Amino acid sequence: MRDKEPDTLQEHLHELRREIFNLRMQKGSGQLSQPHQLRRVRREIARTKMVLSETRKVEVSHE
Repeated sequence: MRDKEPDTLQEHLHELRREIFNLRMQKGSGQLSQPHQLRRVRREIARTKMVLSETRKVEVSHE
């Protein structure tokens, strides 16, 4: 994931947020058949945000 461009990571983060929204809606309506998906998406969001912040720090330190 660290070798991806920041724009690609931002797009991936947007997709993950959309996915977690849909999963929460399913959970609220009682249709969520795989509750572990919520945890997986939350962790993937955290990883993506961490990599984005690391790349920003590297970019700032190179300036």
